[in-house]
Amino acid sequence: SQSSSSEILSSVGLYFLVGSNNAETKYRVLKIDRTEPKDLVIIDDRHVYTQQEVRELLGRLDLGNRTKMGQKGSSGLFRAVSAFGVVGFVRFLEGYYIVLITKRRKMADIGGHAIYKVEDTNMIYIPNDSVRVTHPDEARYLRIFQNVDLSSNFYFSYSYDLSHSLQYNLTVLRMPLEMLKSETTQNRQESFDIFEDEGLITQGGSGVFGICSEPYMKYVWNGELLDIIKNTVHRDWLLYIIHGFCGQSKLLIYGRPVYVTLIARRSSKFAGTRFLKRGANCEGDVANEVETEQILCDASVMSFTAGSYSSYVQVRGSVPLYWSQDISTMMPKPPITLDQADPFAHVAALHFDQMFQRFGSPIIILNLVKEREKRKHERILSEELVAAVTYLNQFLPPEHTIVYIPWDMAKYTKSKLCNVLDRLNVIAESVVKKTGFFVNRPDSYCSILRPDEKWNELGGCVIPTGRLQTGILRTNCVDCLDRTNTAQFMVGKCALAYQLYSLGLIDKPNLQFDTDAVRLFEELYEDHGDTLSLQYGGSQLVHRVKTYRKIAPWTQHSKDIMQTLSRYYSNAFSDADRQDSINLFLGVFHPTEGKPHLWELPTDFYLHHKNTMRLLPTRRSYTYWWTPEVIKHLPLPYDEVICAVNLKKLIVKKFHKYEEEIDIHNEFFRPYELSSFDDTFCLAMTSSARDFMPKTVGIDPSPFTVRKPDETGKSVLGNKSNREEAVLQRKTAASAPPPPSEEAVSSSSEDDSGTDREEEGSVSQRSTPVKMTDAGDSAKVTENVVQPMKELYGINLSDGLSEEDFSIYSRFVQLGQSQHKQDKNSQQPCSRCSDGVIKLTPISAFSQDNIYEVQPPRVDRKSTEIFQAHIQASQGIMQPLGKEDSAMYREYIRNRYL
Repeated sequence: SQSSSSEILSSVGLYFLVGSNNAETKYRVLKIDRTEPKDLVIIDDRHVYTQQEVRELLGRLDLGNRTKMGQKGSSGLFRAVSAFGVVGFVRFLEGYYIVLITKRRKMADIGGHAIYKVEDTNMIYIPNDSVRVTHPDEARYLRIFQNVDLSSNFYFSYSYDLSHSLQYNLTVLRMPLEMLKSETTQNRQESFDIFEDEGLITQGGSGVFGICSEPYMKYVWNGELLDIIKNTVHRDWLLYIIHGFCGQSKLLIYGRPVYVTLIARRSSKFAGTRFLKRGANCEGDVANEVETEQILCDASVMSFTAGSYSSYVQVRGSVPLYWSQDISTMMPKPPITLDQADPFAHVAALHFDQMFQRFGSPIIILNLVKEREKRKHERILSEELVAAVTYLNQFLPPEHTIVYIPWDMAKYTKSKLCNVLDRLNVIAESVVKKTGFFVNRPDSYCSILRPDEKWNELGGCVIPTGRLQTGILRTNCVDCLDRTNTAQFMVGKCALAYQLYSLGLIDKPNLQFDTDAVRLFEELYEDHGDTLSLQYGGSQLVHRVKTYRKIAPWTQHSKDIMQTLSRYYSNAFSDADRQDSINLFLGVFHPTEGKPHLWELPTDFYLHHKNTMRLLPTRRSYTYWWTPEVIKHLPLPYDEVICAVNLKKLIVKKFHKYEEEIDIHNEFFRPYELSSFDDTFCLAMTSSARDFMPKTVGIDPSPFTVRKPDETGKSVLGNKSNREEAVLQRKTAASAPPPPSEEAVSSSSEDDSGTDREEEGSVSQRSTPVKMTDAGDSAKVTENVVQPMKELYGINLSDGLSEEDFSIYSRFVQLGQSQHKQDKNSQQPCSRCSDGVIKLTPISAFSQDNIYEVQPPRVDRKSTEIFQAHIQASQGIMQPLGKEDSAMYREYIRNRYL
């Protein structure tokens, strides 16, 4: 658990960086020297302070740094800035800067671990003015560096490793204790903090083992910025940041909360913008590579050990070949050129070897590029990719070969006979069957009692504690934006059905379109697609899921044209500047005195292809193109296998069992802070019941019921301000304007063909254009929302009752009358009561007890006194505190502040 808040205190010669944990009970202090003009000198005193010790330390430092002893006015220490974490340190041509996170926003919660989005950052120049050596180009480099907007879609977590999948994180947690103990003894000798283990010896064996793994650096974006301090400071200072997307929504299943989380991790290798980064580099890293993980968890239980968690991972990335597009021609679709011949598929081999190591087998490629074209354009890539995969498959063991699925999505979209999403659904089913998915609990007993054919055919790896996903789906089109996002949504929807089934929330692993659950999931995926599209292509998605379902309203087409123009403008004019910024931020380019500046380079080709600058080590074998250890452990991913290499990546530490760092309850509920329900994240997040369920659901509030087109939660959102608020709450990408809203659809744009509902398991042909109404349309709304009485209550009340029902009702009334105690004076013999109705007499001990009245319970004296004290407190009359209360309060103050 890293330092969750820090502040910089400044003096003339030093910066003091004081970091604390959430509860502000533990502190660490870093000293940064300000008298060095170009070097970074950081001293970590390797000690954990209490609040009292830190106050005393800073008081002494303040006193020591004053110009004249005893002068209060000339304070030696002053607070420069408060922050939530350190992004890193960077140097251009002068001295070092420190980059700090000054604002954050909670975006998701996984097992009690909060995930935050960076909202604002601050760069502080470290050397003081007296030693500063100025350089004329420094300001320009600073401007280029700050062009990477850290407030748009950068995420971090203090206690959860975002660079790894949930499967990896929970597999590490399941490691056998004996192994951890042996690792701990090794790590104890090299322990960084000489005071860390002091308290544990006296605790009498009540220790708990905590495990921390090294991050997967491919998805870390500030690795280069932290590199300089990695070996000199305690690891709690290192806060790794990912770039991509993170969104979370709450699916309410009859009140039971299930969190659906979508996390996208963008690769920091060969990163850049659309036309400037295509294909792969010499190390097998591809452009626009994003790993998307959907996590499902039952939010009624929070901890990883006791709760139910499930995840499914898929990847998108450019075609792994040497190819590019020349944008100097100013054409909307520049011709595709293959830059280097690669007959032995060397680059593809490196890329797939990386994938085997991280995901296991099978690797399934879903290639969505066009296959039939009048002028050969996209087809060039298809032909080359087929050749590469065919070549590589010759040498792999037959059970681990790469599966290649070509599917020309554009052709099927134009065809009137074929439904694109139906076909995609078939592909999705076969893919999920092959790879399986991760779930951290064994199959439910009900799946044995009511076996499901689809469930029994599911692939992956079944282990005693649940299931593992082995293998991955890799989807690509040319840009890996619009077509890819729709295909990934369909595969995600299919996997979501299996995930819900595995957690025992639905009775068959099928999900229909037009249900609240799928609408919620679709919205998450559209936000995800928009955000990734803005990062790589400079505009939001042009074609959405609705476009491919052929139910997008006609107003959508004009928006599509605008997005295409926006994308073209971005590619033509602003992409080069963004590429320079990314190269500088990721440390691909280091400014050096006497060498060409970043803006003087004609191309960044040499920066990204290291083999052009120096001879790389010996090339791999053309036939045995994989890493030997990786193949041995397939279908399991080598990264998750317990072996000596992987154990070295783990840091194991012993904690006392009452320590804050491992106390999820305190971390999540924060009893030491005053909080209100309005600010509670889990209540404010998008919810299926509030944002998607129709307001007149009648007797069926299930999120798995197919709704009619005009029956959405949003259609009854009422006035404009509410609507905007809901959109704002849903938006996770701060930089992205809200996507073209499907809400503003007029009913005239719907065709009259009616909704085609097919048999269970198949996909509904049309989805729901969502209908918004203003206050003036309230009359129309009431017409739409009034449902027939029969449908609502299951009976039409205006019809006459049957004789049998009437006799039952009259007997019920008579029973009530005979129970009712009436005054003896007014009691008259009832002629109608005698015929066949048994007279009931109350047998309870209460003097008054029947269906109309009951004797009030007696309240003891102590309760009465507490209530009276409560009433008096509201009028300002306070009771004196008792001895117990005073002692408890004193104990609290001592623990909190002393």
